[in-house]
Amino acid sequence: MRGLVDALLAQKQEFKGEKILLGEDDVPKSYYNIAADLPVQLPPPLNPQTREPIGPEALQAIFPKEIIRQEVSSERFIPIPGEVREALLRMGRPSPLFRARRLEQKLKTPAKIFFKHEGLNPCGSHKPNTAIAQAYYNAKEGVETLVTETGAGQWGTALAYASMLFGLECKVFMVSASFHQKPYRKIVMEAYGAEVFASPSRETKFGKSVLKENPSHTGSLGIAISEAIETVVSTKNAKYSLGSVLNHVLMHQTVIGLETQKQLEIAGENADVIIGCVGGGSNFGGIAFPFMRDKIKEKSETKFIAVEPKACPSLTQGKYEYDFGDTAGMTPLMKMHTLGRNFVPSPIHAGGLRYHGMAPLVSALVDQKLVEPKAFDQKQVFEAALLFAQTEGVIPAPESAHAIKAAVDEALECKRKGEAKTIVFNLSGHGLFDLDGYKQFMAGKL
Repeated sequence: MRGLVDALLAQKQEFKGEKILLGEDDVPKSYYNIAADLPVQLPPPLNPQTREPIGPEALQAIFPKEIIRQEVSSERFIPIPGEVREALLRMGRPSPLFRARRLEQKLKTPAKIFFKHEGLNPCGSHKPNTAIAQAYYNAKEGVETLVTETGAGQWGTALAYASMLFGLECKVFMVSASFHQKPYRKIVMEAYGAEVFASPSRETKFGKSVLKENPSHTGSLGIAISEAIETVVSTKNAKYSLGSVLNHVLMHQTVIGLETQKQLEIAGENADVIIGCVGGGSNFGGIAFPFMRDKIKEKSETKFIAVEPKACPSLTQGKYEYDFGDTAGMTPLMKMHTLGRNFVPSPIHAGGLRYHGMAPLVSALVDQKLVEPKAFDQKQVFEAALLFAQTEGVIPAPESAHAIKAAVDEALECKRKGEAKTIVFNLSGHGLFDLDGYKQFMAGKL
């Protein structure tokens, strides 16, 4: 059956609506793997003892074989299994692309602003796109338990949901600051059947060692990763699952950008600016990578902006060098923009962006000047979030609000220069579990 996108294109109708919807047939049938088109070879992960490149076999203790194959693959397109695609349909794919007309009017800008709304599924964020795939591949290989970390709780929620779908047990180490800021995320994870621990915890040797030095430690994603990996190696038939940073995770998220390309085609638009917030890089890679292919091949002049918090500025202030992905030094060394594995950011409300490093793929693109990094402070971000809520009616996650802030700045620059650019950003999740942060901001106490 011909997809809805083909039918609409055949009608050659000018887009005048508020949102662009796709049909079920238009959910991507393959992931896009940007590793096939990188302008430089991605530096390999290293053995921390020998500093020699590691082979795929080094990852078998914590990942299933298919995930490892995808992590090191150079195939441009990797088919999405039917069961995964059905689960993506169940959780709300394809997601809509909205025209932010009220925001445009408020800013009095000639720019067109579009946002891909990834917050309308049961988990409220983009994270299920990879959680579903990872749970499926683990279940197919007979794994019984998935263990992970989570910052703000979006990833933990998604993996708990996906584990429920495929009959797996799920354990989540949630960064302590977010564990206490966002208790309802913990409740959602537990409702899906997961066990949730505040990290640093007393469930692991490493967690106990951190608490011994600082009983009131607010935690970090690096510490939570260490606890998750320690749990995996000491638990029978368990594997580790990661919500960002690694190649296969960003590849699973490209369903976002692939759908967005179809939707912009329906609208008769070409993206001049693509924006995403970055913590580990998954939602930015998800929307940007399919468009980045033309940029790499010099077929487009699209501008790509990756937005991070000033409290955790790995791209704007970190070094591009080899570092551990976790605090305890249990992972292979990866070349990435990093603030150092021992960096502990302040407990800002954008918990999903509080990671000391950045995805190697995103780091390489920034190093090649193909992606422009920007950083904002928390108050600037909440100002943009309230502007968006009071124009478009959507209360965004603090993480997503970083992208909104950058989109607003770009739109105002278009106003100053009189340019009618098309700006597209990824609204990676809703902020309905972040209302305490909004309350503090509106009360002037943030």
